[in-house]
Amino acid sequence: MKKTIYVLAVLAAIGITSCKEAHDAKLPPVEAAPKTYAEIKKADWFLGRWENNTKEGNLSEIWTKENDSVFHGETYFVVGKDTVFSESVKLGQKENQLIYEVSVKGQNDEKPVEFALTASSDKQLIFENPKHDYPNKITYNQITKDSIVAEISGMKDGKSKSEQFAMKKVQ
Repeated sequence: MKKTIYVLAVLAAIGITSCKEAHDAKLPPVEAAPKTYAEIKKADWFLGRWENNTKEGNLSEIWTKENDSVFHGETYFVVGKDTVFSESVKLGQKENQLIYEVSVKGQNDEKPVEFALTASSDKQLIFENPKHDYPNKITYNQITKDSIVAEISGMKDGKSKSEQFAMKKVQ
């Protein structure tokens, strides 16, 4: 019996030492899987410079990629040499949601307004914010690889309103 207890004690001591050595051994670092941003990829066709030159003025929309999850857009409407309208847009993926965040100088106390992606296809993205006064909905349609139509719509002064902005890719 004493031999059995002695053998068990020795085996336990060996086991404890082995466990400690295994614990102290450096394991190779575990690499995190790269994060993917599938939602923002739906808007890859935004990237570039889009324009529409008419007798009323020149509309320009420029989209650049800031990083893997954020695009930045700038929109200008110029009449002669005067910029009569401009806005800045941050299109970003937060978790699995695509958010269109627009800031317009002189509106909404200079605070951005968020529109969430509510519907999408290969050639259309629809962003909505039912709590915003106007517009409530922003839609982008890709007509061809070098042609898009942006549309804002919603209720204004108790009436349904919609404005479309056709643009051609120039860069």
